[in-house]
Amino acid sequence: MEKGFDIPSRLVKIDPKVMSAKLALIYPPSCDPTAPYLAVPMLTGFLRSHGRSVLPIDANVEAWDDLLTEERLQAVAERLEARLSRLEQQPSLSHREQLLYGSLWRARGDAAAAPTGIVEAKAILRDPDRFFDPRQYGSAVSTIEAAQRAISAAYGPLQLDFTAYRTPFSLLTMEEIAADAAEHDPFDQYVTNTLIPRLIAERIDVVGLSACFPGQLQIAYAFAQRIKAALPAVHVTAGGPGFTQLLIRLTGERLRRALGPLDSAVVFEGEHTLLAVLTALDEQTPLREVPNVVLRDEQGGAAYLRGHGMEDLRALPAPDFDGLPLARYLSPQLVLPYDPTRGCYWGRCTFCHYGLAEVGTAAYRERTVEDTVAHLSALSQKYGTRYFYLSQDSVAPKTLLKFAEALVDREPPLRWATDLKPERYLTVERAEVLRRGGAVACALGVESAAPRVLKLIDKGQPIDVVRDVIDRLAHSEIAVEAMCFTDFPTESGDEALATLRFLTEERQDVALFIVGRFGLTHGAKVAQEPSSFGLSEVFTLEGDELQTGLFFTEKRKAKRPRDHVRVDAALDEVSKAYWLRHYPWAGALSTAHTILYYDRFGRDVFRRLAEENVPRDGNGILGKRSLSQEATFSLSALDEAEEHEQQIWQHLIYERRQVSRALYEQLASEAPSLYPEPQRYRFAAGETPVVDRRRRRPQLGRRPAPHVPGAYK
Repeated sequence: MEKGFDIPSRLVKIDPKVMSAKLALIYPPSCDPTAPYLAVPMLTGFLRSHGRSVLPIDANVEAWDDLLTEERLQAVAERLEARLSRLEQQPSLSHREQLLYGSLWRARGDAAAAPTGIVEAKAILRDPDRFFDPRQYGSAVSTIEAAQRAISAAYGPLQLDFTAYRTPFSLLTMEEIAADAAEHDPFDQYVTNTLIPRLIAERIDVVGLSACFPGQLQIAYAFAQRIKAALPAVHVTAGGPGFTQLLIRLTGERLRRALGPLDSAVVFEGEHTLLAVLTALDEQTPLREVPNVVLRDEQGGAAYLRGHGMEDLRALPAPDFDGLPLARYLSPQLVLPYDPTRGCYWGRCTFCHYGLAEVGTAAYRERTVEDTVAHLSALSQKYGTRYFYLSQDSVAPKTLLKFAEALVDREPPLRWATDLKPERYLTVERAEVLRRGGAVACALGVESAAPRVLKLIDKGQPIDVVRDVIDRLAHSEIAVEAMCFTDFPTESGDEALATLRFLTEERQDVALFIVGRFGLTHGAKVAQEPSSFGLSEVFTLEGDELQTGLFFTEKRKAKRPRDHVRVDAALDEVSKAYWLRHYPWAGALSTAHTILYYDRFGRDVFRRLAEENVPRDGNGILGKRSLSQEATFSLSALDEAEEHEQQIWQHLIYERRQVSRALYEQLASEAPSLYPEPQRYRFAAGETPVVDRRRRRPQLGRRPAPHVPGAYK
């Protein structure tokens, strides 16, 4: 990319006589509803500082808050039962119907409990006292997760939580996205009855959808489709890391199709680009002159004028949260995000692809310490909070130390957490300065404890340094969170176990941890230079028009096999020492709730809760009750369908290297059908249905039909 932000100067000048377009910035589901995300407030602050009218909408928290109500969840339960009833009346179930039947039955108890308990669950999470009662907190979280399972089943095949919105063919083509939105979108009622009427009432001219994560893309497209259908004169654009990662790797006709319902899209960092788009729309000048704006062309494709995609962070104002529904977040205390830096000062980790860079990570930039402290102080006073998450890709330890030094004597003290690369620079004395300056937690990129793997990752510090940094931060009563993963290319089972042994040895100093599995991303060095990392091939699938899936094969020899069974067992053993939870709850890394628990109870709170055997579901799912019902089809027989499902996708990805609904249906049709075998089951929220032998009655004169033989090829 070119150096310097090369948007024509006339496109960013302010002329009150010309300026008219009113912008709505929308952050779509599905993400963390416990705190605001930074993208929309940053764009809002910048555009308002340039005189633009902006309506910020956190549609993520609004849509979830509307969906997680007694009335809506009762409708979900009715939808689930209606779908199940139709299947129960069929003479047999096909492969796909078996999968749906199983998911509906497993979520039946969840659907029965969630409507009764949801109001209380949300009240607990917003209550400044009950939130900090681990048992009440656990019940609230378990109830919301039960509601999500019920919603996913009722709108299945759908997997919906606070990290993603997924359907089997979700991002293959724009036609599949439209079909999924028509059949499986539980947020449709919010868009139709709340969002679109609000856009009309506010006389919005331009809608900008900001998708920070890949898990938001499908629902962002669905929002755009409905907005464009209802308001065809509105210019709909989109941006953020999610869209940038998607669009910069496509060209021509494929890029044109990826725009779908969008009139344009912004790639890379968007402050000046979006301002230039609004100015061009006001002046009715060609958008093709604005760098980093994806547009359709006359040749049947799409393209964008390449320009420098990184902002001068020191010239940007603080984020502006005015207009966001701050009282609707599921938290008793507002925790605000702030970006003291952008990009990564290290920028060499071979697995990493920062979302707003073409390859690897964006260049590192910092605000001044004076501006950072002034911004946080003003935000604290304005919004009545002293809690912040420093939301950036990486911050240099020297800069963080200067920031902390500036906050040491501040009254009232600010409390903050951040991600941090472990460096020798973090001595005992400097760790103590961080604590005195308000540090509550630091999430460290440990990645692996195997020296050879760390060298391949190019992390820059040996594991002994990582160990020392963990010990020093913990000694200063800062909660240390360890971010790790296994299955990096060529990693052996023993090397994976070395990471788990490291966590076991450091468990007194590690407050929380996560161990994921390596996933390949397009812009990472591993994808750019696969042979250097033991990969024989990197490939996408034919039929995946948006190329969201990236797969690889390894050159690895059988003498160094992975042993996932052994690794998973070791991971389970390490996990027993912690009160762990899924994102975004307390007990997960880098979340608002976790920060609040650290601040109230200390850095070792999640180990103490585990030692005290406090159940993670607290007092149980609110509204939970035990039920009994007869199933027309045997639930135990559904295990075979799930095995066939895995085989189908393995075949499509690694043998055919092609995917489509038609190919899937062809393979699914070869799986055996399921015939009636009535059985009564007991079920409850959060539990797997079990045979109800207490009420079992013989089915006189009725014999189950035999399974039709079928083989998966």
